[in-house]
Amino acid sequence: MSKEILIAVAGKGGTGKTTFTALLLRYLSENHKDKTILAVDADANANLNEALGLEVKETISSALEDTKDPRLVPSGMTKDMFIQMRINQAMVESDQIDLLVMGNPSGPGCYCFPNGLLRNYLEKLRVNYDYVAVDNEAGLEHLSRRIINDVDYLLITSDATARGIRSAGRVYEIIKTVNIDAKNVYLVVSRTRDNEAEALNEEIEKTGLKLLGTIPMDEKIMEFDLNGKPLFDLPSDSPALKAVAKIVSELGI
Repeated sequence: MSKEILIAVAGKGGTGKTTFTALLLRYLSENHKDKTILAVDADANANLNEALGLEVKETISSALEDTKDPRLVPSGMTKDMFIQMRINQAMVESDQIDLLVMGNPSGPGCYCFPNGLLRNYLEKLRVNYDYVAVDNEAGLEHLSRRIINDVDYLLITSDATARGIRSAGRVYEIIKTVNIDAKNVYLVVSRTRDNEAEALNEEIEKTGLKLLGTIPMDEKIMEFDLNGKPLFDLPSDSPALKAVAKIVSELGI
């Protein structure tokens, strides 16, 4: 099997990061029906499952938290075996897209012991998929700790404001500072109106990021969010969905 393509999305909260990831997954599922897809929600404020319309009963962090209590580990099972079993149980499976949610560590040191094990598990798991899409937190914890590595495309999201572009630039600086292994890094600007993106060209140039594309304001997204509908089910004439399709096609994947 050829190497999977790993796409990571990062950006501060409120920049449309999870919306973009959900619509990216929609594009991949519609245009590569014969391919397998793994989605990983690595944001502590996890809500990718809601955007995809999937129910999550357990997160990886809650599974790892249980390893702190020896009474929960069955007799005859090592802690490593227990962790792998619980991570397997945390997988949400659907027809084409499987989802893993990292979750929010509930105590100090939650990830310290099993970092290596989790990294090895994800490396073995991802080769079973054609595409892996990761919704990251702005701090890029899982990328900087090499839990998720060898990224083909790292897309940084921003809203259509100078402040948002500067924040995206700081995320880019984090990437360079911690030497995250990302082959291609791009900027995506969301919630644009008219020629707003052109007005931000000077700010974008200062970041050193290449603008991959923009996503317009979409009333359908606001309507779906208001009514708690999965963004994955947006109608095909959604301006945002069309924009994401154009952006992903620019990557040639």
